[in-house]
Amino acid sequence: MGRSDMEKLTVELGERSYPIVIGDGLLADIGAHVAPLLGRPRTMIVTDTHVADPYLSRVGASLAAEGVSFSSLVLPAGESTKSWDGLARLTEWLIGEGVERGEHVVALGGGVIGDRVGCACSIVKRGCSFVQVPTTLLAQVDSSVGGKTAINVAAGKNLIGAFHQPALVVIDPTTLSTLPGRELAAGYAEVVKYGLIDDADFFAWCETNGAALLAGDSGARHKAIAHSVSAKARIVAADERETQDVRALLNLGHSFGHALEAETGYSDRLLHGEAVAAGMVLAHRFSADRGLCPPEDAMRVRDHLASVGLPHSLASAGVNSGGAALAAHMAHDKKVRGGKLPLILTRGIGRSFVTEDYGLDMVADFLDGAASAG
Repeated sequence: MGRSDMEKLTVELGERSYPIVIGDGLLADIGAHVAPLLGRPRTMIVTDTHVADPYLSRVGASLAAEGVSFSSLVLPAGESTKSWDGLARLTEWLIGEGVERGEHVVALGGGVIGDRVGCACSIVKRGCSFVQVPTTLLAQVDSSVGGKTAINVAAGKNLIGAFHQPALVVIDPTTLSTLPGRELAAGYAEVVKYGLIDDADFFAWCETNGAALLAGDSGARHKAIAHSVSAKARIVAADERETQDVRALLNLGHSFGHALEAETGYSDRLLHGEAVAAGMVLAHRFSADRGLCPPEDAMRVRDHLASVGLPHSLASAGVNSGGAALAAHMAHDKKVRGGKLPLILTRGIGRSFVTEDYGLDMVADFLDGAASAG
């Protein structure tokens, strides 16, 4: 269990603190990490059709080597499965398997699997535990850490859910070798986000190393994952339930991005990370238009994301809707409070902040202009 190159971080939440372990080949050792958590030597693995073939047997063999029996459920892949029907199927399966409150369900897959398993575990028998084993870059650097779990409904993304922290996060960067290039790039958008929030030096690192990371440079991938997870753990520890404005900064690009996802039907037309990339560009352009952010910073963000093939405008995101339609999606955002939508804007790279100073009518006008500009 003690690989010399394994990195270990902790999300500091008092009695609910949990470790994040990062290291090449950890899937083959996962049984040694999970077994000590179990009250009895059994678990349940939930994965999807994209992940099952390359990784389910490897995880199962590692559990078996530690004397842990398991059952598994392979779900359809894709964002569209984060639904009421998908949640019902998963919860019914867990109950049918006799899951107990003290047991740990293993979420093996990307952000969609992590969200669904976490959401199900937050409500089954009033809460059981789970382990995040993220296999995509987006899940490894962002969604597997922090305890936000949810499903989508017609009105918007992630509107039904709960804060439910995992007991453990196991990150094996070698799983990225089987990830399609488009999925890898989509996850990279969340890496860039950590530089844009409050770390201009890390954004500059991304400008220099992002292409190598996407091309397979293992050192760059390890650096990006460890830095991003450390930043996420720090922010979650400071503001777990987003009651202050600290954790809200992690939503940079997401209010715009979720509107783009809704407009494209939460489908493969626009992946979540792609929507976030376009959303971060829009947030910087909106900030520049308001005189908050230097225009050259907004251009740097656009140019870097474009250079790695990510959407950087409404047109490149495949969205040609008017501003009113997109703003209407934003009105359903779960962050709305008192009828106002807090926006994550910026005073420049690494200088993001939360504001309620701008109404959705102003956002709609801006998006109309953004659509015309391309």
